[in-house]
Amino acid sequence: MLNIKTFVCNMIEENTYLVWDETKECVIIDCGTYYADERKELVDTIRTEGLRPVHLLATHGHLDHNFGINTIAEEYGLNPKASEKDAPMMAALKEQGATLFGMTIDYEFPTVTHFLKEKEEVRFGSHTFTVLPTPGHTQGSVTFYCKDEEVAFTGDTLFRGSVGRTDFPGGSMFQLISSLRELAQLPDTTRIYAGHGEPTTIGYELAHNPYMDR
Repeated sequence: MLNIKTFVCNMIEENTYLVWDETKECVIIDCGTYYADERKELVDTIRTEGLRPVHLLATHGHLDHNFGINTIAEEYGLNPKASEKDAPMMAALKEQGATLFGMTIDYEFPTVTHFLKEKEEVRFGSHTFTVLPTPGHTQGSVTFYCKDEEVAFTGDTLFRGSVGRTDFPGGSMFQLISSLRELAQLPDTTRIYAGHGEPTTIGYELAHNPYMDR
């Protein structure tokens, strides 16, 4: 069984996820910890639960989802894994600070050392995430799907009752709608953990989200 802890982080209230199972191996998804207390809470939770981080995953290359990846790299020696299509974004996180947030970032970010491929399996403990390309919010947006547990981490592709923006560079509403149709093929009971906001399910979104259909 998966344990999922959500940390609501930074000035954008982004969801950072810590996911582990009975083996105590864990993954960190979209590490947006920015403030010192947020970084400390994540590291303290990993220590308190006796976890061993094995993957640092990014659903996409926007800064608010990657503010804290340097802490994970420094503490656990993990570099982020992301889609190659978002490689330019991941390589320009400091620049995003200036252009998107009007801020100066005085620390360095670790580089992506592994590019995620379509249908790639990310294994940890006794569980597996399948990488589903879900472009639209960015060209390299991906969803991490665990079939056995019926859980999906959708980043900024699908929210409860809404969807991600497509007006940033690389965004495409056409691609986003296509990605949503792919996600709609998952079982109705699939739990959705989005990049912002509350969890939901595919069934709820099909009934209530105007962007979702089969």
